[in-house]
Amino acid sequence: MDLSSRTKLCGVIGDPIEHSLSPKMFNAAFRANDLDFTYVAMNVKKNGLAKAIEGMKALNIHGLNVTIPHKVKVVGYLDRVDPDAKMIGAVNTILNANGKLEGFNTDGTGAVRAIEESGTTLEGRNVVLIGSGGAARAIAFTFSNRVGKLTILNRHVHKSEKLATELTKKTGRKVYFEGLRKEALERAISEADMLVNATSVGMSPNCDASILDGSLLRRDLVVFDIVYNPPETKLLKEATSIGAKAVNGIGMLVHQGGEAFRIWTSKEAPVRLMREVVTEELSRLSGKT
Repeated sequence: MDLSSRTKLCGVIGDPIEHSLSPKMFNAAFRANDLDFTYVAMNVKKNGLAKAIEGMKALNIHGLNVTIPHKVKVVGYLDRVDPDAKMIGAVNTILNANGKLEGFNTDGTGAVRAIEESGTTLEGRNVVLIGSGGAARAIAFTFSNRVGKLTILNRHVHKSEKLATELTKKTGRKVYFEGLRKEALERAISEADMLVNATSVGMSPNCDASILDGSLLRRDLVVFDIVYNPPETKLLKEATSIGAKAVNGIGMLVHQGGEAFRIWTSKEAPVRLMREVVTEELSRLSGKT
């Protein structure tokens, strides 16, 4: 790829960031569309977020993806926030529009498309969502008007209560909450059709970790884990072992990335190519271990 003074710079900020496959995925998409863009991953600590966003303007960075732990806090540093992202209260995509930074959230759309392409519908589902961070917020808001019942669980019950209360107030739909205790998990999962892990638990290199005991899973449960590296987390392995439908985070990664690509370039993303690149790179990485 030839770079010049006219090349538009995009990237992803987060901490940790070393695991990100977004540079390979986006750079392949840019090349496929013959676009003079390039994409890099940048480690930004919690206390460096404000300076990083200032730097986006100063360096004329065209677009950024935002990941853990910045998705919620970054909202306060932007010039404009898309109405959906404002309702969600989290941003994962930023566009530098002539010096004005506009925030969007493509996580929810990515999650819905990942679920639907697995052959599963959301309508009428009883969903248990674990987590309350930026990705969890996007999924919760996007799912809330589609599913029959939504219950949010978090290790710190005040966080799940806060998100559930906010959702109920903003959407008019009753959203339930619990703490991440075994008794609460047993009760919630026993009534659920779908379980969503919207935390980073199980992400490489901590591949032996799981958000819950596999004995709580059932064969008729759809288990969706937003972690994509590894493609089959411990949670998904346990789901597969009992015959439950397991959906990994690759689809969400690709589709939320496809929406970001459209926002930055005004072109439709080569989603199939993006998926192939991610899948091939994950296969290569697993071969190293």
